[in-house]
Amino acid sequence: MRLAVLATVVLLGGCNSASDLVGAVTGTAAAAGSGNPAVGIAIGVGARSVADWGLRRVSRNWHRTEQEAIAIAAAETPLGKARPWQVTHSLPFGAKQGEVRVLRAIDTPLATCREIAFSVDEQKPPTRAWYLTSLCRDATGWRWAAAEPATGRWGSLQ
Repeated sequence: MRLAVLATVVLLGGCNSASDLVGAVTGTAAAAGSGNPAVGIAIGVGARSVADWGLRRVSRNWHRTEQEAIAIAAAETPLGKARPWQVTHSLPFGAKQGEVRVLRAIDTPLATCREIAFSVDEQKPPTRAWYLTSLCRDATGWRWAAAEPATGRWGSLQ
């Protein structure tokens, strides 16, 4: 039992994310319950993988919802004007808001696009960060067209 407590303390000392915590706790509990450290490691790694997958899925869903809210606001905004955007997620935290400005309209035979600047307001500390991207219209509406300008905002999980 002392070994399980020591392993938990050591593993939790290096935790950088919720999935690390899940893996450490379940692995330690499994090792203590089974008396076999290999079982604990295997269960801990599996639990961490499942937690990582779930967190990435929620994160991608939230990012897509934010991008869609920005695209809808940009579609309704005349060239050179600004409009607020906001999104409330299904959980009681993580709501985002900001402003979108349509900088340029790009009409070609292949696509109708808009270059936009959008802000994201952060509550703590109160700041407003600005980002640039492009949107293009398809048969179902306006969609995100450029991944690179948004990676500063959403990372590589577009």
